[in-house]
Parts: sequence; structure tokens; C-alpha cells
Amino acid sequence: MTTQNNTTVSENQSLASKFKAFKPQRHASILALGVFAAFTLPVALTAQQPQDALQVQVSPKNPRLGDTISLMVTRNSALNSGDVAVTVGKDTFKAFQVAPNKYRAFIPTTPLEKPGTRAIKVSAGGETESLSVQVANRKFPIQRINLPPGKAGVKATQLELRRAREFRETVTPEKFWDGPFLHPNTGRKSTPYGVRRYYNGVFAQDYYHRGADYASPTGSPVIAPAPGRVILVGRVSQGFRVHGNTVGIDHGQGVSSILIHLNSINVKEGDMVKAGQKVGTVGSTGASTGPHLHWGLYVNGKSVDPIPWTNTGLE
Repeated sequence: MTTQNNTTVSENQSLASKFKAFKPQRHASILALGVFAAFTLPVALTAQQPQDALQVQVSPKNPRLGDTISLMVTRNSALNSGDVAVTVGKDTFKAFQVAPNKYRAFIPTTPLEKPGTRAIKVSAGGETESLSVQVANRKFPIQRINLPPGKAGVKATQLELRRAREFRETVTPEKFWDGPFLHPNTGRKSTPYGVRRYYNGVFAQDYYHRGADYASPTGSPVIAPAPGRVILVGRVSQGFRVHGNTVGIDHGQGVSSILIHLNSINVKEGDMVKAGQKVGTVGSTGASTGPHLHWGLYVNGKSVDPIPWTNTGLE
């Protein structure tokens, strides 16, 4: 008995000595060594953070000033849940989920910015991806406008300014549009986005034409360029001196259209509209030199060129 016990102790000591000298390898066969399975199991279960935890696709590939930059973010399913945030300088833009583990954020650019590199940081689940996007320069034409007596020097009312600001800052989680936007009027494009202006001989600092103009006869139809909710109806009689009769449509997720200088309005606040639905007619109300429609498109509070949205549609 004693001999057997001593032999057993000796064998156990030898086994323990071998175990101390043993260095676990990441090899499937090690789990077959029953006596070591309990010790190697934690090694097998220790998950490393997957490579490419965040993948970011940027479009358009060569953006210019005035373009909307779209970031499509794919996050690895192993990441912790939580929001996806996109930071550019001091600005942070929310990314909205568009499919399982896929999120999209829009970065607006304007003619008042400088061309060059945009350092972008994408954060999600404790992981961060940094990238750089080159924004090319773009020449915007200079235009001289002479407003007739009674319209020169017209200033917006406090009500008009407040309602316009609230409209621009609206960001709702729903996405109402799908695919390319429609042109809101069939008239000739008279003034493009981004034009810099002299008004009655005085250069307007920090100003650019925040939209696209369509020259069209008074009373011609104005349609919704994309589905959405009407969140702004403003009238000259209410104090909309500069915008004139106005309709603002929230397309969701920080994208919104404003249609101004209208002659008549066919919708009310709270209405849901479809793409192509008539919302008013062309006019020359507010600070306008003649009948035309001004269509402004805002993305996360900034005015961007609406025409690219009619060509490809940003998802």
C-alpha cells in the first residue's frame, strides 16, 4: 500500500512539474489532452478584437465644395451595441442604421468652407476608425442683383428667422425618401447653387445662393422633390418678408427641402406628402425680382447643392 501511495505521489509530482514547464499553444489538439483541458480552455475562449471592426465607404469618391459626403459604416457584429458617431472637427453627425450592422451619416460641405483635407473620426462600440477625405475646390459664379424699390434692403422678421432656424435644425430618425429626388419644377434652371452676389452694388459677405432657382410662370406647379412631412408653412401675411410664401419639408434624418417665393400654398404643417405631390405654385413673393421657384436643400443644418440628389440619390 505504502509503495503504491508513494508511487502515486511521485507520479503526481512529476505530472505537476511537466505542467509547469508546459506552454499552451493555440492548437486544436491541445483540447484533446483531458487533464489540461481545464487550463487551456480560458485561452481558447479569450476573443481578440476582430480586425476591421469598422469599415467605412465614402461617396462621392471625389467630393467638391457644396457636395454632400455620405459615409456608409459597417460595424463588426462582435462590437458592443450603441450609437455610431461621426466627428469632423468640432461637428458631430449622427449615423442612422440602414441595415443590420450598417449605418449611414451625411457630412455637408458649403462654398464658405476651404477646400482640402477633412479629418474624419468614426466611433462605435469603443472602437474608432480615422480617415481623411479630400474636398476639391469649386468655382462659384458672381452675380449682380438689383432689387426694385420696396424690396431692396428688406430684412427678415424675428419670426421668420426663428422659424427658418428651427426648420434647418430639425433632425428626425425616420427616413422618408428612397432614391433620387425630383426637380420641384419643370422650369429652366436660372440660378445655380453657390452663386456669390452683389445686391444693388454691395457685396454680400458670408452669403452664397443657398439653393437652385427655376424660372417659371406665376401659378405653375411646385411639387415635393421627395416624400416627407411638412414642418414649415410661412406666409407673407405672417411676416415672411424675405422668403415670401414658404413650404418646408422634412425628408428625415437631417435632410430637408425648403421651397420659397411661392404664389400659393396647397399644404399645411403636419401633412405627409409624396414625391411629385403638388405643394404650391410659383410666385414672386418676398425678396424676388420675378416669378421663380427657389429650392434649398439642407443636410444637418447646412445648405448643400440639391442637384446631385436628383442625379443619383444618396441613400
